[in-house]
Amino acid sequence: MITINEGFNVFIEAAYRFLEYLRIIKNASEHTVRNYAIDLNALKEYLEHDLLPEEEDEKLPPKIRYNEPFSERLKTYDAALVLDTITRKTIRGFLAHLSDNQVHKRTVVRRLSSLRTFFKYTLAQKWISANPTEELESPRVEKKVPNSLSYDQVQTLFDQPDTKTFLGFRDRVIMELFYSSGLRVSELVALDRQEFDPKNLLIKLKGKGKKERIVPITKNAADWINAYLTHPERCVEIDGHFAQQDSNAIFLNRLGTRLTTRSVDRKFDKYLTASGLIGKVTPHTIRHTIATHWLENGMDLKTIQMILGHISLATTTIYTQVSKGLKKKVYDQTHPRA
Repeated sequence: MITINEGFNVFIEAAYRFLEYLRIIKNASEHTVRNYAIDLNALKEYLEHDLLPEEEDEKLPPKIRYNEPFSERLKTYDAALVLDTITRKTIRGFLAHLSDNQVHKRTVVRRLSSLRTFFKYTLAQKWISANPTEELESPRVEKKVPNSLSYDQVQTLFDQPDTKTFLGFRDRVIMELFYSSGLRVSELVALDRQEFDPKNLLIKLKGKGKKERIVPITKNAADWINAYLTHPERCVEIDGHFAQQDSNAIFLNRLGTRLTTRSVDRKFDKYLTASGLIGKVTPHTIRHTIATHWLENGMDLKTIQMILGHISLATTTIYTQVSKGLKKKVYDQTHPRA
């Protein structure tokens, strides 16, 4: 028989304690903690608006914030949701609610996965007597074959930045590094100068779950990075500080501070528009592209898995579908009788 710790039986407080656990104990990335907060808020809003009386709407606690500590003031809300009132039937209703509102299946799967982890944690803490997500099946989602660019399309995209300007030069370096080693955007912006080893053509990355790995880079990419790090405009004085001394980051913005993932995404949107490429091209598209090109040129899946930092080989095998599709397309376009 589980003895329930009643002091933590309030949903919103348990949610904050859980996010704190992810941040401090599990050393989860900000991106991961934010996604858990989004999914917990989705359940919170469903419970409040679908299950609580309308007269209590004004007493609802505010949205759970992933980057703030728990505040005792949140306990003062009369409409606080109690964990043990959340049953398997409740979670089924929540999933049906998401489906009725045409939430994408992948999002539904992620939300259920987040709730599984949350309730597993609260059960381990003895804040609940049973996990309401047990024996619930996730919706089946077909694995989407990632977009991939041809060699010519890669060159078209790389030709867009104006390398005569400092920021354009930086953007070309970013593209070269993406294509060299298949980095995630978060890994690229987190790169520090000491993690770049031009002599041995290696970089050390901080991947998902803050797991570190060392991956090779091409000499071409290393030359671009070296040229960028010694670029005269990196030494421009900004507010009394030299840009290259203001941050240990390799990639800086125009103010001399670390580049953000959002800035990189915006840059790609700009160059995509200029290139005339059809479809949505993101930094992650370059990651998919180089993985496909590696496979087409004979690299084995295990090595690709290691370089990309995939935990499971099953994640990497999706590129075999891309490779087969591209080969069939080339065959159809070039064979005289196809």
